[in-house]
Amino acid sequence: MPERVPWRAPRTQNGAGTTATRGYRRLVLPDASVTVEMPGPYWLPGTRGVIGAQGPLGPLVIEGSTVWRALDTRDGPATLRLSPAGPAVTAEAWGPGAGTAIAQAPELAGANDVAAADIVARHHVLAEVIRRRPRVRMVRTGTVWPHLPPTILAQKVQTDAAGRSWNGMVRRWGRRPPGPAPPRLRLVPEPATMAEIGYHELHPFGVERKRAEIIRRAARRADRFERTMGDPPEEARRVLESVPGIGPWTSAIVTQQSHGDPDAVIVGDYHVPHLVAWALAGEARATDERMLELLEPYAGQRARVQLLLKTSGLTPPKYGPRLEMVDIRGR
Repeated sequence: MPERVPWRAPRTQNGAGTTATRGYRRLVLPDASVTVEMPGPYWLPGTRGVIGAQGPLGPLVIEGSTVWRALDTRDGPATLRLSPAGPAVTAEAWGPGAGTAIAQAPELAGANDVAAADIVARHHVLAEVIRRRPRVRMVRTGTVWPHLPPTILAQKVQTDAAGRSWNGMVRRWGRRPPGPAPPRLRLVPEPATMAEIGYHELHPFGVERKRAEIIRRAARRADRFERTMGDPPEEARRVLESVPGIGPWTSAIVTQQSHGDPDAVIVGDYHVPHLVAWALAGEARATDERMLELLEPYAGQRARVQLLLKTSGLTPPKYGPRLEMVDIRGR
């Protein structure tokens, strides 16, 4: 019997698999699978927070405690599903790139990362955050390009505005992944596509010329960025920042995700210094310099500390009016 699922499946699926009919998704055996042993407690849905904000469409979808990821590999596209299995994680993959996706599964699940509880907390607030979130792990996605456009879009604009722009771009230029993937799962737009489009084509998605040009420049160097996966994160950030328009803020966010760098501390952000200072020193406002001073005891794990504080629910006092949302699509 076909497995009933709560969505209207497309008539056909890409890659390996079978056809689907309205209201049903047939059970499709994976092209590759493996069981990943986890060294301690873990929380797969936390991957969403570690990898970054996701919109309605994108390369990461959470269904309950299961994580779906769509990725392009050197062998072709793939769909990867990570499911909890007691003290382990079951990884299944479909498509031409299934073998490569399975090889990346342990790092995407966080199996090679130390749990947050293993950090020696030097402050009572951080100790409490770690006590409440001991299963949060930093992951290494093994790819750079998927994280670049959404991070560039978030430069100098609100998260919601950047998310709407990215969702529109994925809907327009993204692709369906192979196998029995959820309908919201999409492969990100290919670098070759983003390199060739005119900047005016991004205007309907609320992207002005400056950020559009940065995305186009980054797309032309996507192959070089992917080759940094064999380099230390510091070298990856240097290569990223060689592109005009990509600075320390963007490179840190990207390498946190692509390289799993626990020390890729975010500077140049409006909110993060205030959050760190409020949590660790009770100061409502702070500069990057003050934030780095407070994070110095955690050298080597500063990005992890920032991540834990961002997921803690702590918020510093807010002063002044909120930043006005600006919609450029009709201009």
